[in-house]
Amino acid sequence: MIVQAKRTPIGKKNGIFKDDDPSKLAAPVLRTLANGIEEKVNDVILGNVVGPGGNIARVSALEAGLPLSVPGLTIDRQCSAGLEAIRMGCYFIQGGAGTCYIAGGVESTSTSPFPQRARFSPEHIGDPGMGIAAEYVAQKFEISREEQDQYARLSYERSWEAFQKGRFSEEIIPIDEIHDDEEFLRKRNIDALLNRARPIFMKENGTVTAANSCGIHDGAAAVMIMEENTAAQYGFKPVLRFVDSEVTGVHPNFPGYSPVPAIQALLKRQSLTIDDIDLIEINEAFASKVIACARELSIPYQRLNSCGGALTMGHPYGASGAIMMTRLFYEVQRHPDIRYVLASIGSGGGIGVAALFEVIV
Repeated sequence: MIVQAKRTPIGKKNGIFKDDDPSKLAAPVLRTLANGIEEKVNDVILGNVVGPGGNIARVSALEAGLPLSVPGLTIDRQCSAGLEAIRMGCYFIQGGAGTCYIAGGVESTSTSPFPQRARFSPEHIGDPGMGIAAEYVAQKFEISREEQDQYARLSYERSWEAFQKGRFSEEIIPIDEIHDDEEFLRKRNIDALLNRARPIFMKENGTVTAANSCGIHDGAAAVMIMEENTAAQYGFKPVLRFVDSEVTGVHPNFPGYSPVPAIQALLKRQSLTIDDIDLIEINEAFASKVIACARELSIPYQRLNSCGGALTMGHPYGASGAIMMTRLFYEVQRHPDIRYVLASIGSGGGIGVAALFEVIV
């Protein structure tokens, strides 16, 4: 059961959190989630992609003041690391390893010591950067620049509407008196940006621009996962029940497509269809990716990324999967008629992760 979920504000690279390393970002989230039950936490599992290396989850747990007995585990599944951490925590409880886990992810692109990305795949197979890979997806599925810009505009409008209605305020733990995502400090003219943006990854016949792609950001997010009886014992009200999850691999040239087979396999195993899922979050790294997934899975935009996503607020790599789950945690409490929700994310190297939850509030 997911019984709590929190995140930091999301900051631009070299922006509001330019001097905060991953442990400083993650610690307030861990401290808030563990408050009052610190001794009951079996482990902290955090996804992280761009460093600084070492066991960031352990360092963050110690920075948060959690007991020395809480060990900490850091994982890297590229952009899906935060969702994978949550998936792993759920399976640990199912397997009897423990009853209480904090799981999520953190990323500080501003303080990363790595000047270049890691390899996603051997060169002889194909090792494109995510921007070029987004172009490959756009070409493969014949997604035009106009379609991508239209989706980016929709995401931007949804994000700003959600912000103005205060929907993100419950999610956020303020850091250094910062209460809001940096992208909301100043409203942009999205139409002007879309119109003047030029393809940046593929010069000839390119369709992916800075305006229909996510930015590079800093942030942290995590959820508290408990076994059902343990949640009741300590007075927590479960909101989401873990049902099942799936991870799949596709050709590294098309990582944006990887959520599709993951979601298909997951739904098939549970004898469900996409029509049974009330709210769906698919990470908005690139508009081409979201459009391709929605088209291939027949997902109506009304049920997809209902509050916008990374195209506006940013993509702090290892934290993004946990940010999506935090969003779903609060959104389902505003909609009493929802039964199933699903989060999915594609990663460098062609890895797709999907997780299905049942709403129990």
